Amino acid sequence: MNISLHFLVVLLSGLLTYFIQKIFVFYKKFDDFNHRSSHKSLATRTGGIGIFATLLFISFYFYLNKIELFDYSLFIPLGIMFMVGVYDDFYNANFKMKFLLQIIVAKIIIDQGYVITNYHGLFGLYEVPWILAQFSTVFVFLVVVNAINFIDGIDGLALTQVIKTLLLIELLNINQSPLTPLIYLLIATLIPLYFFNLKKVNKVFLGDSGSLFLGTLVSISLFNVLGSEYHFISNFQMNKTLFTVAVIIYPLIDLLRVFIIRIKDGKSPFIADQRHIHHILLNKLTKSHTSIFSIIIILELFILFILFNIF
Repeated sequence: MNISLHFLVVLLSGLLTYFIQKIFVFYKKFDDFNHRSSHKSLATRTGGIGIFATLLFISFYFYLNKIELFDYSLFIPLGIMFMVGVYDDFYNANFKMKFLLQIIVAKIIIDQGYVITNYHGLFGLYEVPWILAQFSTVFVFLVVVNAINFIDGIDGLALTQVIKTLLLIELLNINQSPLTPLIYLLIATLIPLYFFNLKKVNKVFLGDSGSLFLGTLVSISLFNVLGSEYHFISNFQMNKTLFTVAVIIYPLIDLLRVFIIRIKDGKSPFIADQRHIHHILLNKLTKSHTSIFSIIIILELFILFILFNIF
């Protein structure tokens, strides 16, 4: 895939995001202000719609021209999670319904061949029985998707976390994987969102449609790492299981911490609040979202550097 195609994708993503936002503004479909909001300006939850629409348009063009950039059947689980997110953005879907649909999507992904059949030494296990492999995959999928969804609380954080994770996975892979074209297309679609997401006024948020969609693709990429076809570049060797945990260490820590606090307080772990690490930093250090997500990513990369050198 050439640079001109990715430039076209960046341009198309920016244009679609802009026009979709204008439609929502015209119909006054703004993000609500509430006790959990970390913004005080009008914004729309249309970032995920722009991302999905761009990828779908580009993929459909290549599909009609009989060019298979990647396995287009991945749009089935990705599309379901996207639609769940769209519904949640508009109607605040019940978390039990979302949980059930996430399990169904995880099973679809398993049937497409993305399944954790090898623990790579975790708990002293390597190859595991098929039933355990499926349960493990569903569990990891639920954790990763909700972890990405949970960190989408300040501008730019979820975008940067996803790009960082996917780039590390791709750059440390000795060969191009079947997901590589899709991943680089996705990264190109995300770039314009920084402009819309970090604006002072008329902002565009990812919304659950974006965070659930991105979390699903991150999960699939991690399952691919744990598969037999993924191999690290020659000058980098690390336990695969530890690597998959390390590359999303911040979302996992934040998810675990928030779950423990909410359960300890007798509340549902899925009821949103402002107890995330990024919210605390926002209240204690600075009100600048850019500064906070930069601090988090830099610290996370520093931790990754230490882990990579130790292990």
